[in-house]
Amino acid sequence: MTGPAALRLAGWGFRHATRKAWAVRDVDLAVAPGERVLLTGASGSGKSTLLRAVAGLLEPEAGDPTGELAVDGAAPDRRRQRVGMVFQDPDSQLVMIRAGDDVAFGLENTGTPPALIWPAVDAAMDAVGFELGRDRATAALSGGQKQRLVLAGALAPRPGLLLLDEPTAQLDPDGAAQVRTAVLRAVADRSATLLVVDHDVEAWLPLVDRVVELLPGGGAVEHEPGWRPAAPRLPERRPHSPGEQLLAAEAAGYTHRGSSTPALLPTDVALHAGRTLAVTGPNGTGKSTLALLLAGLRAPTTGRVVAGPALTTGLRHPDRPPSRWRAGELVLRIGTVFQQPEHQFLTGRVRDELSLGALRAGAGGTAAPQRAEELMDRLGLAELAEANPFTLSGGQQRRLSVATALATAPRVLVLDEPTFGQDRETWAELVQLLADQQDGERALCLVTHDAAVVTALADDVLVLGLPVVA
Repeated sequence: MTGPAALRLAGWGFRHATRKAWAVRDVDLAVAPGERVLLTGASGSGKSTLLRAVAGLLEPEAGDPTGELAVDGAAPDRRRQRVGMVFQDPDSQLVMIRAGDDVAFGLENTGTPPALIWPAVDAAMDAVGFELGRDRATAALSGGQKQRLVLAGALAPRPGLLLLDEPTAQLDPDGAAQVRTAVLRAVADRSATLLVVDHDVEAWLPLVDRVVELLPGGGAVEHEPGWRPAAPRLPERRPHSPGEQLLAAEAAGYTHRGSSTPALLPTDVALHAGRTLAVTGPNGTGKSTLALLLAGLRAPTTGRVVAGPALTTGLRHPDRPPSRWRAGELVLRIGTVFQQPEHQFLTGRVRDELSLGALRAGAGGTAAPQRAEELMDRLGLAELAEANPFTLSGGQQRRLSVATALATAPRVLVLDEPTFGQDRETWAELVQLLADQQDGERALCLVTHDAAVVTALADDVLVLGLPVVA
């Protein structure tokens, strides 16, 4: 079967096997062949679950489905070769060591003639602006570069139904625009049906035929033409004068083992109490690598990271760099949010995840559980206290990862894309929570492509390769 696919859901819903609450329910949706639909809704409303179901990726043992769901009139698991999907986390899709081989993987699985595979690989990589070549190691790519690569892999077999879950969330503005252009080019002739999930609604509105919103209590609503989402609330700015230096990178750079290309060129930056630094710049310039160095989770291969007296007081070896501190020492001093939140979860319950840092640092009593309850209430996670962190939506996982970084009240916060996957309400609450940390005693470092976050919170901005400016 070729050509654009049709999609139909009637009273469809799904409940995960480990949950009492439904992830999504009572959805009626018909998407005609060649249509382009933007799917939006509150964080946790079931958008990603719906996409996985349409792709035929929800196994029977994963939970309880209800209602009807069909792709081209058949169950999704019988139409998998008709579907190309890009997940929120690109690491979950990368299967090969080399970039070109990863894009070719789907073509080989669908029986594409060998003579046609590499021209299709090159065309797909070019369409999404992946300019690093077939031989680039996938392990050495930035998050944004990985996201472009998995999009190329989804586009290469020319699927009849293209499913995109937050496809531009980890891209710089130019890269995001390039990916949207590539997607539009792929579906411009209506040869494929498009269903895209994205919280950046404004950017997609000119490219889609209609917008459907999943409602938190179940069901879906289609918005009228000309609909625009409400502007997010911004917290009141409370500027502080620079306090003592808490942490600094001095000509700190990093090169992956076996690579001749630096992941981060030598960089100088200082984090001061009372100041918030936003780190921005194009994908692949080393923003996430710099965050790992400052967080003490990776040692630089050139230069050094130095902690100030306020952070080293009480350490057994105060002369050591953060990368050589014990876990209990580090968690009390530097809080970290990874680019991919699920990479930092270590327990089987949301409640336990929020208490883990304090317990590892030797805290006892009721302080850690009380702090966990406060953070869960603040970030809309209280109803998920007993849930496994790995079963949360992408936006819920992001809020949980931010909460774990705050749980031990560290003096330095290093947060990589802290607002990823949020709807406008949860975005505003998360940004307000971060604004509350700007108390004159802490230093915040935010790695982000979110211009609204920079406007709302940043005192200083570092564009990698350029000096810090006030």
